[in-house]
Amino acid sequence: MSRIGRKPINVPSGVTVSLNNAEITVKGPKGSLSRELHKDMKVSVEENVISIERPSDNKLHRSLHGTTRSVVANMVNGVTEGFSKSLDLVGVGYRANKNGNKLVLNVGYSHPVEINPEEGIEFDVPSNTKIIVKGIDKERVGATAAKIRSVREPEPYKGKGIKYEGERIIRKEGKAGKKK
Repeated sequence: MSRIGRKPINVPSGVTVSLNNAEITVKGPKGSLSRELHKDMKVSVEENVISIERPSDNKLHRSLHGTTRSVVANMVNGVTEGFSKSLDLVGVGYRANKNGNKLVLNVGYSHPVEINPEEGIEFDVPSNTKIIVKGIDKERVGATAAKIRSVREPEPYKGKGIKYEGERIIRKEGKAGKKK
C-alpha cells in the first residue's frame, strides 16, 4: 500500500466536500475548487474524514493512489489556508511593481514585461525586488511562479535573474578561472 495514499485527510470545520461520480468539489472560506479525479479511484467522505482507496494493485492504480490523495489534500489546504510562492529579483536595475492587478517587470530588456494574473491568482510586491504569488490552487500558483521566473532565468556566471526564494544558483567560473 502507498504510505501517502492510505493516510486519511481531515476536513477542518467550515469546509464542505461534495462528490459527484469522479468529480470532487471542495468549498471553504477562501473559495471553491473542483477537479475531475480518475474514475477508478474510490473516494469516500465520512463525517470529517476523506479516504482514498484503489481497486487493485496494478501499476496504474498504485501510481494514482498517492497522487490522488495529495491532490485532494492540497485542495482542502488551499481553500482553508491558500498557497504562496516567493520570487527574488537579482541584478542591477531589476525591479518589479504592480500596475492595477498586473505585474510589471523591468529585468534588463528594452521594454517592461507585463504579466496578467490568471483567475484565482494574486500578486503581491512588498519591495521592488520581491514578488509573492498567492492563490488557492497549488498547481496554478506554481505554474504562474514558473512563468514569471522564465521571463529572466538566473544565469550561472553572475547569478542575475529571477529566482525562487531560497533557490541556490550553481555558479561557474569565468574565462580567467583556469589560468594560474
